Order: sequence, then C-alpha cells, then structure tokens
Amino acid sequence: MLGAIVRFVVSALVLMFVAWITPGVEVGGFWGALLASLVIAGLGWLAQGLLGRGASPTSRGLIAFIASAIVIYLTGALFPQWLSVTWWGAALAAFVIGLVDAVVPTELR
Repeated sequence: MLGAIVRFVVSALVLMFVAWITPGVEVGGFWGALLASLVIAGLGWLAQGLLGRGASPTSRGLIAFIASAIVIYLTGALFPQWLSVTWWGAALAAFVIGLVDAVVPTELR
C-alpha cells in the first residue's frame, strides 16, 4: 500500500515537472497533479486491457506513445480543473514521461 502511495506521489511530481517544462500542459497544483496521476493510471490500465500489452508505456513503442498521449489528453478533457492540455502538449508530455520512464526504473516510481 505504501509503495502505491509513493508511486502516485512521484508520478504527480513528474507530471508537475512535465507541466513546468512543456508548453501546452498545466496542472492545478500538487493535488490536481496527484488526482490527474490517479486518472491517468486508471485510463492507462483500461487502455492496456483493451489494446493489449503493446499499449503499455513499458513497451516504449509507437503504439504505447500514442496511447499515452491519448490518455493524457483524455484526462485533461475529463478533468480540466486538474489538468489542462492541448494535443501537442499531450504528445510532448507523453514523450517527456517516456524519457523519465526510461531513466527511472518503474520499481522505484
């Protein structure tokens, strides 16, 4: 349980960092980033269930990149008070999050 909490807190911090360096992405503070991270995780889990393992961010393929960008954009569309994002912002955010994912092992996040 503590591992999951730490993972979501770190994901929220990564999302805040992405919003800081990426044009077209804005978060509603730490709590907005935390709640958006929960929604992104849920939508990502749903996308992986529908599209298969190839849609997982850990596969690092084109389909995973597109799925991640769509999940980020949908989160912003569903909860604009937590996350405001454009299409280009979602694509850039998916790219930056993919880079962070490649550098930081998933077990630590």
